[in-house]
Formats: sequence, structure tokens, C-alpha cells
Amino acid sequence: MFFLVKNKFLMKGGFPKYGSIIKYLKTNNKLYATKSNVTKNIVFIDGVRTPFLHSGTSYKNLMAYDLARHSLVALQKKIKFPKEIVEYIVYGTVIQEVKTSNIAREAALTAGYSDRIPAHTVTMACISSNQALTTGMGLIACGVYDVIIAGGVEFLSDIPIRHSRHMRTLMLQANKAKTIGEKLTLFTSIRAAHFVPDLPAVAEFSSNETMGHSSDRLAAAFGISRKEQDEYALRSHTLAAKAQQQGYLTDIVPYKIPNVNEVINKDNGIQVSTKEKLAKLKPAFVKPYGTVTAANSSFLTDGASAALIMTEEKALQLGLTPKAYLRNFIYVSQDPIDQLLLGPSYAIPQVLQKAKLNVKDIGVWEIHEAFAGQILANLKALDSDLFAQKYLGRSLKVGIPDLNKWNAWGGSLSIGHPFAATGIRLASHTANRLIKEDQQFGLIAACAAGGQGVGMIMERYPGAKV
Repeated sequence: MFFLVKNKFLMKGGFPKYGSIIKYLKTNNKLYATKSNVTKNIVFIDGVRTPFLHSGTSYKNLMAYDLARHSLVALQKKIKFPKEIVEYIVYGTVIQEVKTSNIAREAALTAGYSDRIPAHTVTMACISSNQALTTGMGLIACGVYDVIIAGGVEFLSDIPIRHSRHMRTLMLQANKAKTIGEKLTLFTSIRAAHFVPDLPAVAEFSSNETMGHSSDRLAAAFGISRKEQDEYALRSHTLAAKAQQQGYLTDIVPYKIPNVNEVINKDNGIQVSTKEKLAKLKPAFVKPYGTVTAANSSFLTDGASAALIMTEEKALQLGLTPKAYLRNFIYVSQDPIDQLLLGPSYAIPQVLQKAKLNVKDIGVWEIHEAFAGQILANLKALDSDLFAQKYLGRSLKVGIPDLNKWNAWGGSLSIGHPFAATGIRLASHTANRLIKEDQQFGLIAACAAGGQGVGMIMERYPGAKV
């Protein structure tokens, strides 16, 4: 440091002159004085996903990274981009496989991407791949990278189950024990209760309440009947079945199970029932009077998804036609007990305000369906002046969207909900529907554990094709 000072400034008495320093800083700080323009158009090239399957079915002998790897391989094959253009990979996951803690990195390596490409994994409950997508947007907007893959994976067919806390403590102590006597002492302290496994929590840590109970209470608070919930669930399955039959779900990439002849090429949770059959199901959470059942709830699902995003400039250089612009996004958070599932009601008005749009400007709505009751509660909240005034700080209600434009290809109730893969599925469906339905703007919203939520705006790219 002294050498640098000695050579740059006139010295007096062993110390640089103050005036010389100021003059130097004024004339030689061009690097930091240059104005940085990080405003860029970020585009969604395309997205893919494995078929979403009920947990415990055809994927049951795999690992999460198998599905994540396939989504990465399939994305490249579908778009036909050179792998070397990818500069960063970020994936979401919720129930983490301890062997592949940074699953983004493990999947990228096994998918044939360069080991020079950094990768990290994020978690934000049901909006984890939304977070992966917006994390990628942030890296691009800041000028760090131009091309990023964002994705998500969830594998609930095999989840980590721990020994009990007492048993884990004894095992750690045994590992440190130096003599046979010390080990025998620990062994004799084992009790039968120590062998009871510690299962992953299905309840909110803050409230110790399951999301199903929250949905039941929310439905009761908004006066939503069992009949309304069943009708909405039937709507979701009916629309998803129609989209499946008409070949609209083009984000699906078939998956060949290793060492099995079976090729999986469609979601297996879509099942159109009847109102009469749905009405016969017993409550799943609040018994015997609850209104949330297995049929009007999303089910445990395995699956992975991935999307390629980049600057518009880079896409044009590569000769790629994007499907949509990624415009605005917002994350919200509220009371995780009474308002656990109301994320969309908070996120939708905020993201619309950021984008200077209103409800009528949105031609495509893709909203995560955790429960039918949750969806209907959010719709009622959006249509409530009281809710707007008390919780949103607005004088008037947000308003109900055109339901003909709402989850027109079904949603998580029917397609399935691999926690960390749903966000990219929502984005892919939004982009494809914008093109198919000749709309300009699409809005994505979802609730998440912890009382959080997300809202995102996408805009159709000129000349885009499905």
C-alpha cells in the first residue's frame, strides 16, 4: 500500500499531501463514476417438465436428482441450444435429499453441463421455483450473467426420515467414545422409545398446524361450502383433461424409467369424477365436519421442471425466438396462521400496481391451486371491499378476474403439485397460453408455507410460437 501511495502522490514528511489525494480521486475514478445501465429485457425462451405423478407410483425407485437431470437434458434437446451458452443454474427444492444437498449442481453435472457452470439451490416452500426464476432474473438484470437455467424438483416418494433426537444424540456420543466401557454405557442407556423415527413435519413450524386445517378454517371464514369446493375441483380436472386430450400441455417431456420398458408421457393425477362421487368423500383434516377432502386438495406429487431465460439481446444473437418477456414480480408475506393461504390476495394487487396494469388487462391467469377452498377464499378476498380496506390499504376491492381466463388448462388440484417444480410449470403454461389464446399479459400467483406468496407478470413476445 505504501509503495502505491509513494508512487502516486507527492510526499511530504512521509505522508501524502491531502490535496494530491483529492485531485487523484477526481481524475482517476472513471471505473466507479461510469453510469451502469442494468435495465434489460429478460425473456423466457421455453420451459419443460417431467410428467407430474402421484408420489409412490412410477417414479418411486428414482432419486430427486434423476428427475432434475432429465429436465435439464430435455430442455436442451427441446430448444437445441449449445450447452456452453449457459452461465448459471439455479433450482428449487423443498424436501431435501441429504445426499444431493445442492441438487442444482449434482443434476447439472450428471446432465452433461460444464463443471465450470456454478449452480445453487433455493427453497421457499411451494414457490421455490418461482424463487429460482426470479433469482435468475436478478442475476441477469445486474449484468452478472446473460443466460441462466432456472428449475425445480420435488420427490416425495422417498423422503429423509431421521432417527429420534435421543438416538441421534447417543450415536454422536458413541462416535466420540474412546473405550469399550464408554460405548457399553451408552448402549445400555438405549430405550425402546429411542427407535421411534423422527418424520418430516407436515405442519407449520410456527403454528404446528397442517395446511389442510388452515384451508378448512379459511373456507369457513369466507363462507365457502363443501359443494363449492368440490365443483371447483371438478372444474380443474375437467379443464386439465381437455387440455391433455387436445395436446396443449406441450411443456411435458416424456421420461423413460431406467431398466423398465415404461415411458411416462403424461400426468397421472388428472381424473374427471362426478359431483356425486366427490360428495361421498369424508373430510381429510377437520373431522367429521370439515369441508376439505382428498379430492378438493392437491396431492403429493413427484416431478421436475426447467426453463431457459436470458437477455433479449442474447436471444437475438443466438437466433432464438422467446415465448415471453419476464416483466414484474413481487413476494409477499403475512400472518402464517389465519392468512397462511392468502398470498395471492396480497401479491396480485401489488404486482399489478408495479406493472401499472389492472385486473382487466390480464388475459391469462395461472394461479397455484393448493386447495379448492384456498382458491375460492382468495377470489372472495379479491372481491371484498372490507378485505381491501382492512388488509390491503385500498379504498376499493381489487375485483374478480374473468374466470374464463383463469387456470384454463387446469391447475395443481388436477395436474399435480411437486412443491418446488410448480412455479416453472405456471410460467410455462402462462407463456404457452399467451400465444395460444392471443393475449398480451399473463399473471402468476401462488401461496406458500409460512404465510408467503408470489406474484409475477409475463408478456407475450412478438412472433412467439408454441
